[in-house]
Amino acid sequence: MAEREWRVGELARATGITVRALHHYDRLGLLTPSSRTGGGHRCYTESDVRRLHRIIALREFGFALDEIGRLLDAEPAPDPRDLVHRQLAAVDERIARALRLRSRLLGVLGGLDRAVEPSATEFLRLIEETITMNQPLSLAEFERMSRQRAEYASRLSPEELAAMSKRRADAAAALSPEERERMAQRRRGLLPPGAIT
Repeated sequence: MAEREWRVGELARATGITVRALHHYDRLGLLTPSSRTGGGHRCYTESDVRRLHRIIALREFGFALDEIGRLLDAEPAPDPRDLVHRQLAAVDERIARALRLRSRLLGVLGGLDRAVEPSATEFLRLIEETITMNQPLSLAEFERMSRQRAEYASRLSPEELAAMSKRRADAAAALSPEERERMAQRRRGLLPPGAIT
């Protein structure tokens, strides 16, 4: 039985990767098509698809394309089972982050439903969580965001800070003890290991 082949457009449609990206990978030598048609169109085989999976997985883990090339050309090549296990772990982490963000959004919505305006700090936290949801958060990144939040607060007038603190205290007072505990647990779950709050 002949091995299945995909033309570049077919592979792009099947994977969601653009034709332009596939051409770029070819130019870099990351993913050279195994053959070409008589008209010069790129054709990819099943082994090319497996290599493409490795490229995408390594890219997802934050490797630069030149690093990926070195990794793929090294002996032995990355184990596909290991890459899939790592991808699963990354997906699980993203799901956990999404659930934490969902809980925080529900908390803000609950406050809004009770006509309690969440504080600017709470919205800053929502923005941070939304932006970083798909990114691993290192201790250095957490500390940088904490510094930025402190710098933002330092630019506020004493009146603005007092108003923000009052809104936050009013929102906290409107929460039940169980809601406050859940918020504290969610906050602890967002912190990287070693973070000091």
